[in-house]
Amino acid sequence: MSMLDARRTPDAPAAPTARDSGLRRLAGRLAPGRLGPGQRLAVVGALAAAASCCLLLLFIQGSFAFAIEQRLTMLGTMLVVAFTQGIGTVVFHTVTHNRILTPSIMGFDSLYTFLQTMLVWLFGGVLLARVDGIPKLVAETLLMVVFATLLYRWLFSGRFGSLYVLLLVGVVLGMAFDSVSIFVQRLLNPTDYDMLSVELMGRMSSVDTGYLPLAFAVCAGVGAVLWRRRFRLDVLLLGRDAAQTLGLDHKRELTVMLVLIAILVAFSTALAGPMTFFGFVVATLAYQIAGTHRHQYVMPMAFLLGLLTLTAGQFVLEHVFYASGFLTVIIEFAGGTLFLLLLLRKGKL
Repeated sequence: MSMLDARRTPDAPAAPTARDSGLRRLAGRLAPGRLGPGQRLAVVGALAAAASCCLLLLFIQGSFAFAIEQRLTMLGTMLVVAFTQGIGTVVFHTVTHNRILTPSIMGFDSLYTFLQTMLVWLFGGVLLARVDGIPKLVAETLLMVVFATLLYRWLFSGRFGSLYVLLLVGVVLGMAFDSVSIFVQRLLNPTDYDMLSVELMGRMSSVDTGYLPLAFAVCAGVGAVLWRRRFRLDVLLLGRDAAQTLGLDHKRELTVMLVLIAILVAFSTALAGPMTFFGFVVATLAYQIAGTHRHQYVMPMAFLLGLLTLTAGQFVLEHVFYASGFLTVIIEFAGGTLFLLLLLRKGKL
């Protein structure tokens, strides 16, 4: 008896056959955990495309031309919101090294609410409807971007400038804007208050079609810059010391990313209204589903998940529950619940 035979136990399993090995390899490829980031991205993209087609083409009553025009406008708005909120939140998480915070922590939503409230208080709700157009959209976006840029330069150029001070100042300014807005809203008459409430609530179906070409151009420009810097974002994710060791100008890249985030979130807020937790929801799901930290997969995943959430949610809301209302209200409620659950689980920001 050889040494190999002496060591073999009577109950040792037989060697796998070629058929068994083939079945195991096939099962491993079909297992969800074995799908690569690119394959997962393709699956989510297919689901988002299917949900978009269902929202566009199913259950059309009356004039097809009128219905398809309205639905195309809604889908275009959803594309913009999914891109700006999803990718903006992912990049914000990267530069802050915190997946609980959202860009709204910088006070963009509060500043938008403050601007709309003061406009109604000074000139009345009728003027709010009359001046609604591309100039108003561009002016609000530029004002919020200028506000963010000045805030970044002031804090980062100071002796005690840091990202944590920036976040703290953003929270304080956001609370100040909210407090003034609530006080002024109590002084409005009921008609002006109703018009302001509609303006401040997230709206997917009432966006002017003329806004969309400008919105797509902004998204394409910012998206191109972020895509070219996707590997720098991977380096920023390593932290300040590691980024500087690898030769990256951390302060410059941080400032550029924060300005790009300001453009995305400010434009989204000015176009479709405040959405505090939507970006947080899709970014959190993107991290889990992408299965990687690389931004070339995480950013597109966040965009596609945002589009899937909006299109599928709107389709179910309209054609399954036959409910008329704002989808963003439901999304914000679900996002706020998810935010609290993660915060309670982590125990800290």
